Amino acid sequence: MFEIKAYDLHWLEDLDDREDLCLHGRAVAKIGEDVIVYDDAAVSATALYLLKSLTEDHVSGEADVQMLPCCGHFMVANNSLSEVIIVGCANGIDWSVLHDGEYVLIVTDTQNEVRLHIDDYKRAVFEFADEIEAFYNSSAEKVFEDEIDRDAYTAFWCEWKRRRYS
Repeated sequence: MFEIKAYDLHWLEDLDDREDLCLHGRAVAKIGEDVIVYDDAAVSATALYLLKSLTEDHVSGEADVQMLPCCGHFMVANNSLSEVIIVGCANGIDWSVLHDGEYVLIVTDTQNEVRLHIDDYKRAVFEFADEIEAFYNSSAEKVFEDEIDRDAYTAFWCEWKRRRYS
């Protein structure tokens, strides 16, 4: 069993901050018997990482990102603006997502393992991502300090939409 929910969604200043590109909130993941809570996760990054995990393995501790990251201080777009790297800090909570044919194996840091069909995993990921996207859509249009931020934000949504809707 896998479920992930977001609560208390907000920008860091708790206003409809037009310059804040990273959405935060309380994230609660249920992975088998484990209940993982992060009170102020960067849930926009979490949603993108979950979308990536639909087609790519994520091994806990092997990347510079966590499934529930603390922050997303900086985003870097690739040259084609089709993908983004989100740079945060070392704080966060992580788990592995490993693909095995039509199944995924989710492994927590406590070595709790859950094996589920990719369709069930996809449903949970899409539900979470759709909630995050709806919050962005109901917020004020973003403004950017510079071209780097604009390109990164463009790449974030290009990658998001490709992974979510294709």
